[in-house]
Amino acid sequence: MNILILGGGGREHSLAWAVMQNPKCDKLIVAPGNAGIAQIAECADLDIMDGGAVARFCEENAVEFVIVGPEAPLAAGVADRLREAGVLVFGPSAAAARLEASKSFTKEICDAANAPTAAYARFTEAEPAKAYIRAQGAPIVVKADGLAAGKGVIVAMDVEAALEAVDDMLGGAFGSAGAEVVIEEFMTGEEASLFVLCDGRDILSIGTAQDHKRIGEGDTGPNTGGMGAYSPAPVLSAEVEARAMDQIVRPTMAEMAKRGMPFQGVLYVGLMIENGQPRLVEYNVRFGDPECQVLMMRLGAQAMDLMHAAAEGRLSAAQVNWADDHAMTVVMAAQGYPGDYSKGTEIGGLDDLPEDSSNIVFHAGTKSQGGAVLASGGRVLNVTARGDSLRAARERAYEMVDRVDWQDGYFRRDIGWRAL
Repeated sequence: MNILILGGGGREHSLAWAVMQNPKCDKLIVAPGNAGIAQIAECADLDIMDGGAVARFCEENAVEFVIVGPEAPLAAGVADRLREAGVLVFGPSAAAARLEASKSFTKEICDAANAPTAAYARFTEAEPAKAYIRAQGAPIVVKADGLAAGKGVIVAMDVEAALEAVDDMLGGAFGSAGAEVVIEEFMTGEEASLFVLCDGRDILSIGTAQDHKRIGEGDTGPNTGGMGAYSPAPVLSAEVEARAMDQIVRPTMAEMAKRGMPFQGVLYVGLMIENGQPRLVEYNVRFGDPECQVLMMRLGAQAMDLMHAAAEGRLSAAQVNWADDHAMTVVMAAQGYPGDYSKGTEIGGLDDLPEDSSNIVFHAGTKSQGGAVLASGGRVLNVTARGDSLRAARERAYEMVDRVDWQDGYFRRDIGWRAL
């Protein structure tokens, strides 16, 4: 079949890699793609936020199946437009995508479903929000209600930082995403992610992962989109996962269906786990980045079959065939990220690195120019490896990192430290 993947980051490179392993894929197009994706698939210049344009592209190129990578096109209703055009698509409707696009909506759903999560309050004006913060004290969490590219969450360790976050968000730092803020209880414990596929009726768990959000070693400094990840997540034991499914995921999916917005796609369930009890941190309606990279590394070709089954409503008959393995990805970012950083620096040494089922570099923010690979984003490369143990995967990943010739690159040396 002819397949189109929307997106151009490391997540989409890993999705493309997994799809290309599957013999059912006759042709793969990725829009817009990046320098790494262009080495394995056709890249297309397409406005992925324009559902009509994507639908026309599918008709012109005989595309039979679309996988939507990022959250923004989902929130904009691109999956709805494709379904209206009769194109099979993996990804939720705009209504269901509100589970990520609006934190207030998610809290409302959790309340209705009795899903355990942090205590919260929501505000559209600064002074009431600040009064609430002063009454609650710190640490406390301030979140922009809408989509903010993974950066709209401030974990404030003191009251002043929380007050500043309120001013920034309601003052327009995140545009319309910050028109409302959700202020949450600071939850303690260990954070991990559970990934489940949903077809509107049935649910299938497809793996666990943990990522490192902060820029600095020892999980210090500002939040980023993620500086590395590994799978599986040791803290998400079979017992904890079962609790999360029974207490959080299934009640949420039932509530969504009850409201006439059944969820179809992948649900990223961010959890805080303490004493074996999971509580919901957040939902995302797409694969995490960089968690997707380690999941795809472990799933391989079957990932496409599973996504296809979810899109067609066949999850009840699907199952995941796991190898007893581990995967780790290390993010190489541009110096200065997540603040100001330069673009256009050349990256060397990539052609000399292994690329097989156990070792691969997924491109995130790259472009090709005159035969050279240049950095074009904040997070630039995802150096990814598998192994029989997490330690083995880690050693392989860092061995490749050390062979990348990029003077402007920054990475953490301690990915996986909590598990190891």
